[in-house]
Amino acid sequence: MKFKKKQFILAGILYLLVAACSPIRVLDTEADEGFKLSNYKTFDFYEVDASGDALGPYTSQLDYLKKEITQQLMQQGLQQDAAAPDLKVNLGIVIAEKVQTRETNILTDPPYYMGQRRYTWKSREVEVGRYQQGTLSLHLVDNARNELMWQGAAEGVVPDDNVAKLQKRISEGVQKLVDEIPK
Repeated sequence: MKFKKKQFILAGILYLLVAACSPIRVLDTEADEGFKLSNYKTFDFYEVDASGDALGPYTSQLDYLKKEITQQLMQQGLQQDAAAPDLKVNLGIVIAEKVQTRETNILTDPPYYMGQRRYTWKSREVEVGRYQQGTLSLHLVDNARNELMWQGAAEGVVPDDNVAKLQKRISEGVQKLVDEIPK
């Protein structure tokens, strides 16, 4: 019995460590009072209102995102119905370029002697790299009342060269968001 208890505790600690290292972070969720996903039977998506190159190279991933949301909601017992859905799903996607910096240090970045004795040294930010950060906001709207019932947002680094890695990140982000919805 003692061994199983230690094994259970060790498994819990391992799960927490893996969850803490996840590249996806749920930012915020908010539910309407009394909202439960089990009160609804069907869902569908609002029409995407992005025109031209609004999503850039990620346009093809929008279909994958919808497919992943559909799969997660169907696992929760909902069915997709384009004719008269109980819930409408609204998606918001923001992809922003971020700059990774580091602060200079007198020990690692010493000043160079320029010939004058009145020089000063100041710590400053130095660019180390650039990356894309994506934020997905998911809104569930009661179709009959046209009221927002639940909203959530997740963010993570968007891999720029590997489609399989990007789709894995999308799957993980959608799963984390759907896990936050009251059942």
